[in-house]
Amino acid sequence: MATLIGHAVVAVTAGYSYPVRMATRKFFILAVICAIIPDADVITFSFGIPYESPWGHRGMSHSILFAIGWGILVSFLFYRKEFFQKTGPAYIFLFVICTVSHGVMDALTNGGLGVEFFFPFNNTRYFFPWRPIQVSPFGFGIFTSIRGLKVLASEAIWIGLPCTFIMLIIRLIRKTKL
Repeated sequence: MATLIGHAVVAVTAGYSYPVRMATRKFFILAVICAIIPDADVITFSFGIPYESPWGHRGMSHSILFAIGWGILVSFLFYRKEFFQKTGPAYIFLFVICTVSHGVMDALTNGGLGVEFFFPFNNTRYFFPWRPIQVSPFGFGIFTSIRGLKVLASEAIWIGLPCTFIMLIIRLIRKTKL
């Protein structure tokens, strides 16, 4: 898996593309939560559910269907007033994209068992053919180890740099429109 930091950076970048009037602190916090929530599935290890199970790590909670349901739920719970207005679909779209980005990032890593994107219709786990991101081990101790530093360096290159570039382009576009 990518680290929670990598997932959060992608969510912030996606949120940054939205109109400034929508991009409140709550908006960004929810976007980041959406991007990291699929990894809550690690709790299944405590219940004896194996990694490779559809209910295990990178299974159901990493699926497109989960992302759609989660995006709708978050939008309804936190933007109920806007939910049925013009901006409702925009909130839903962002939260779905942030949630789905988690599985996409994990499918770009060089470890694990793949991502079950199409649960419950297909339990096949997928990786992308190009997998440049170093897989992160579980736990917070990784940030003090050599392996953890390699993971963070990998994410800085393959996540941080592209996201920074995208945000700079968005900023330039906004400045030229003013």
